[in-house]
Amino acid sequence: MTKSQDIGRGAFFIVASELSFACSAAIIKLVSDSLPNESIVFFRNFFGLVILTPLLLKTDTQILHTNRFHLHLLRSGIGIGAMYCFFYGLAHLSLGDSMLIKSTIPLIIPFISLIWLQENLSSRIMAAGGLGFIGVFLILNPDGDTNWASLVALSSSFMAAIAFVTVRKLSATEPPLRIVFYFGIVGLVISVIPLIWAWQTPTLNQWLMLIGIGLTTTIGQLLLTHGYQNAPASSVGIFTYTSVPFGTFLGWLFWNELLDKNSYLGGVLIVLAGVIVLRTKIIQHQSD
Repeated sequence: MTKSQDIGRGAFFIVASELSFACSAAIIKLVSDSLPNESIVFFRNFFGLVILTPLLLKTDTQILHTNRFHLHLLRSGIGIGAMYCFFYGLAHLSLGDSMLIKSTIPLIIPFISLIWLQENLSSRIMAAGGLGFIGVFLILNPDGDTNWASLVALSSSFMAAIAFVTVRKLSATEPPLRIVFYFGIVGLVISVIPLIWAWQTPTLNQWLMLIGIGLTTTIGQLLLTHGYQNAPASSVGIFTYTSVPFGTFLGWLFWNELLDKNSYLGGVLIVLAGVIVLRTKIIQHQSD
């Protein structure tokens, strides 16, 4: 298979994964009208762990042994916090704006890596970060509750970036299955606590939507893995931004949501900033 075919296959899987994630976000937004955030987060973790269990049963129990539980705990706690905030944003913002704010994660990661891992941060990446956050400012469009929801969604991106950097640090010694397992277990334990005072028995339709969230998220993660297995992130990473048009289209289709001119301009700046970061990383990789 030629290199171009590898990149084509990788891009296909990445785009398919982002479509799946956008569908998951749409279902979360839909079920948020009738179920509290605490229930949605809990069942997202519960069904994720149910799907993961058969893989664990086929694996040696030594896979669970770790000397870095503190990092697993940090990654899980921050990751669950990001999930609560992102789901809140989905419930109170348009789907397109939510996906736009989520797409700032790649812009934040280099700054977290600078602070925590002492990785070099070039002037191009710093400029791209500034450009991206001008885009975020345009999307925030200060306006009462909407502004608050946007800030909560943006805090989700910051927490998700910390979680990604923690995973990078864990990956030096921990296999992927162990990282995912501890996230599932710790996430389930954390999310069951607020569920105690927010419990609401789901209806049949709500059960179907909750299962749909678990399925679409898991499918998205599998497709994303296949994408990066077929081609390097430097070649196909830009396709992760396709979640923005997918989310915008689904928001228009189901809720008749239309982005205003500030959101469109902000989205262009965020994607442009992401392209600059990606190209800078490629150049740095080639020069190493």
